[in-house]
Amino acid sequence: MGIWRQLAEYLYIKKRDPNEPRTQWMKYMHGMNRISLIMFLIAVLIIIFKLVLLPLFR
Repeated sequence: MGIWRQLAEYLYIKKRDPNEPRTQWMKYMHGMNRISLIMFLIAVLIIIFKLVLLPLFR
């Protein structure tokens, strides 16, 4: 499975493969990966906001 497909599945952009085995531990792992990916994207947006938009208003 490609990394872009996995990211799309984490962000609910693409449906997951119905034939893929789903164990309880895989659900936990994917949930934690989803949370960390969303937190990373929010942090990147905050950094971009600070670097690009804040100097414009000074």
